[in-house]
Order: sequence, then structure tokens, then C-alpha cells
Amino acid sequence: MSPRKSPEELRSHQWYGTDGLRSFSHRARTRQLGYLPEEHLGKPVVAILNTWSDINPCHVHLRDRAQAVKRGVWQAGGFPLEFPVSTLSETFQKPTPMLYRNLLALETEELLRSYPVDGAVLMGGCDKSTPALLMGAASAGLPAVFVPAGPMLPGHWRGETLGSGTDMWKYWDDKRAGVIGDCEMQELESGLARSPGHCMTMGTASTLTAAAEALGVTVPGASSIPAVDSGHDRMAAKAGMTIVDLIHQDRRIGDILTAEAFEDAVTTVLGLGGSTNAVIHLIAMAGRAGVKLTLDDFDRVARTVPVLANVRPGGQTYLMEDFHFAGGLPGFLSRIPDLLHLDRPTVCHDTLRDQLAGARVHDDDVIRTRDNPVAAEGGVAVLRGNLCPDGAVIKHIAAEPHLLEHTGPAVVFDDYKEMQRTINDPALGITADSVLVLRNAGPKGGPGMPEYGMLPLPDHLLKQGVRDMVRISDARMSGTSYGACVLHIAPESYVGGPLALVRTGDPITLDVENRTLTLDVDDEELNRRRAEWTPPPARYERGYGALYNDQITQADTGCDFEFLARPGAVQDPYAG
Repeated sequence: MSPRKSPEELRSHQWYGTDGLRSFSHRARTRQLGYLPEEHLGKPVVAILNTWSDINPCHVHLRDRAQAVKRGVWQAGGFPLEFPVSTLSETFQKPTPMLYRNLLALETEELLRSYPVDGAVLMGGCDKSTPALLMGAASAGLPAVFVPAGPMLPGHWRGETLGSGTDMWKYWDDKRAGVIGDCEMQELESGLARSPGHCMTMGTASTLTAAAEALGVTVPGASSIPAVDSGHDRMAAKAGMTIVDLIHQDRRIGDILTAEAFEDAVTTVLGLGGSTNAVIHLIAMAGRAGVKLTLDDFDRVARTVPVLANVRPGGQTYLMEDFHFAGGLPGFLSRIPDLLHLDRPTVCHDTLRDQLAGARVHDDDVIRTRDNPVAAEGGVAVLRGNLCPDGAVIKHIAAEPHLLEHTGPAVVFDDYKEMQRTINDPALGITADSVLVLRNAGPKGGPGMPEYGMLPLPDHLLKQGVRDMVRISDARMSGTSYGACVLHIAPESYVGGPLALVRTGDPITLDVENRTLTLDVDDEELNRRRAEWTPPPARYERGYGALYNDQITQADTGCDFEFLARPGAVQDPYAG
């Protein structure tokens, strides 16, 4: 335990501890809430930001976990207060929760700044909630600990172990190919996702909670504990105890979120074969922490780190529960210590080196050794070329190898609805060599950059046994997905990026080894098309959508709001 702060040194003291009328009012209203003076006066006040909701299956258990956090805070001598904040349910929220990530980040920042709190425990895990909470907390600058929601239990169906998302895509294609029917699909509905918690594959949720642990803002080992395991309760209580100690140390989240921490998070994501979505989110999170992180950093690190996590969809076999009992993230990181910055602090230890002391791996097939990797290089490649001058990404370890160097004719869809309506039209002449192109699905064009990037293959090709094609878009795709999908093309087509100039029949070349994506059309023709292009109408005329359209940045810079990402001081409120 650190030396205790005096009551006067706590941020909450200006609300509760002075002799003025406002402090009298704050104390009186706290009595109205039913608290004794001895319960809160002079103690660190901890905000528990809870993204629980009845409609978010990833977070439906967090109402109970908040009680464990409170238990830990009380035990350590703090005073916990639970705050409900926006829930971002990847399953239900349309057009995409990515549209609202920055809204939750803004809510988090302003809530922490405007209330009498000394530190925060952030509870989330579904894809966009992890970066949103950490972005807001980084901007607020108080001590903070993140509590991951945890992966759900593995799915089961007819003797098979299922991975949420990943097997949904697989069996949906099987249904469209006529391999299985409605009865099998009804059984799969009940077997695919069978407990609270986020996806138990190495999709976006698990990738980002692992990144949070690698950054050092969670209890060690927290990111892979199954949501319904009793260890999850214990982890939540430990987080409550930890935040009180951090407040007394005055160890703020900015002390943890250093440039070295973000480089280690990038190394972790790539070595896990994690989601492409982590590229956007880590760039945005780093920006909030005052750290410059770019696409080039991802590509540079990718060439130095092997993929060691044999977890679907990048791996072939295992799910997050297997990863957890094989050693979890501490075990994984213990295999790559030479690639990490071991002398940086975490919320629980003075150094990452101390945190990893004693970490070990218990199953060498789940977490591979360096001489037997899943892949020799990190699982995401950054592409450049005349189609993506500001960059694009591909999760090449989840694609069929023969497509990683490919030239084919474009088949262009101007929006996702058009693609759904016409993908099976024989008149399009789609073959296995075609390159499917979706545009107007980026940050502004989507709107919100939905997970449309894993374009469906035509039924006639699925029935022929084709299971992968080159697909390119300015959209994202689910981290549970797979295939030769080029994503995050920047600048997006909606703002006049080169993707807006592609026409059906144009040859496109993908060359992952050389990190290029090229539209094989001469510059003179492209300039002519550019002169003919006209901007599409705005998606929103008012409301949050209009603010989003005005402020959103492109994928290569993290899709943050410009007014939130810009540097500058924000004063603490005067509470007297």
C-alpha cells in the first residue's frame, strides 16, 4: 500500500471538505442518498463507469460485477459510486456502434471531470466500449483501472466447438451454398453464444481487452478471464482495491499510457493475430494520450513479431478460454520479453518486468513457442498504393494464401444495400478472380464505417466450393471474420478518395508481400474521372450525426473527433 493522501489532498475535497455553502449542500445531498459522513468524508471517491445494459449480451453481467468492484473499493478504504454510461452493443446498435464510440468517450471524459471523483474504474469489453472508455479517461487524466467484461463460454453444436462470429460467417455461407438447412441453423442459434460475455474468438473485443492489459491499465491476466468464471469476480474486486491505491499514489492514467506502452500494445495485437479494428482504436487512444501512433508503426512492428496465439480466427483451433488457461496474456508476453518495454509502469506494478515475473505458458499449442509460430510475422499488413494513398489494412493470416498476390477485374458496388440486392445477379459476371469493391462505407460514407468489409460471395461461387475472394472497401470488418479483405482504405470514397474513381472492369492488383494495392488505370484517365466526380449529399442535416460528419477524421488517424483529438488544456471545474 502507498502512503495515504490526507483528505485535503483529494480532488473530491473541494466538493465535500470546505466550509462554504456548496460543500454544505453536497454533504446534505449525500445524506439524502443514505450515506453516513464516516462512509465517504475524507476517503477517495471512485467512479465506477458501467456500460451494463439489458440489450448488450456482452455486458449483461456487469451489473453484478460492479458490486465486486465496490467491495474492493470499500475494502481499500475508498468510497465507490456507480455511474451508468452509454452501452455500445456490437450486436444490436445500428448502423454501427463505431458511430457512437466518440460519444461514449466524450461522456466518459466529461462525467469524470464534472463530478467529485478522484479516480475511476471503467467497465466494458464489447468492441467499441474499451477504446471509448480509455479515450475519455485519458483525456480526463485521473487515475483509472479498466475491468474487461470477459469472453463468453465456447459454443457447442453437434459435437463441434463453436466460435462466436467466426462460425456464424462459416455456417451462413454453408447455408447459402446448400450444405446445411433451416433446422441446423435453428440449432446453431441456441449453441453459438451461450453465456454472458463478449466474443470468445480473438475478435475485436478480445483483441482490445488484451491491448488494454498490454497497455498496463488492467489487473494482470484480466483480459482473458471468462465472463462467468468466479475469477472474474475476484479480478473486479482487485480492480476496486487497485484504484484506491493509485489515487493515493497519484499515479494517473497518463503515467501508464506512454509511447512505450502503445508500442507494446501494437506488438501484442500483432502477435495475437488480432483484429484489424485495433489499428484504428489504438491510433485514436494514443492520440488522446498525447502519443503519435501511425499505420507505419503497425507495419514496422508486424515485421518483427511472430503470431504465437493459436486462437481463431487467425489461428486454427482454440478459443479464449483455452488461451486463458494456457497462461493468458502474461504467459503470452513472457514469450516475447525482448520485444517489450519492460521498465514501464502498470496500474499494479512499478514495472512490466515485475508484472510478468513468474508468468508461464501451460500449453505450447495454444500459445506457441517462437520456433513454432502460427505465422512468422504479425497478422496485419499495411498497404499503400494509388487506391489507398493514406493506407489500408489486411489481416492476411486469415486469408487464403493464393489470394495474397492477385490481379482481377473490379466489380463495384456503390453502397451496401445495392451489394446485398445484386450480388447474385448473373449479369455481373462475377468469377472467383473478380475483385469485389464496396465504397461509401467509410467514416462519413457508412455512416460510421460499419463492419461491411467482409463482402458476401455470390451463391453460385459458394456452391462451387469457393470460400474466399479479394474484397476491398473503405469499411471495417468484424474481428471474428476472415478472408482476403482489404479494409480502411483512406481517404474514403465518400470524400473523393481514389476508391470513388474505380469502375467495374478496372484491373486491381493486391500484393501483400510488397504491401501494395494498385488500381491499374493510367493517371490521365483517373484525372478525367476525378474531374467528373461530384460529392454525395450529407448523410445528416442535424443532430449528433451532423456533429459526427463535421468532426470525424479518417481511418488512418483513428476516426476521432477533431475537437476531441486536438491538444489543449481543459480546466477542472470550480466546485465552491
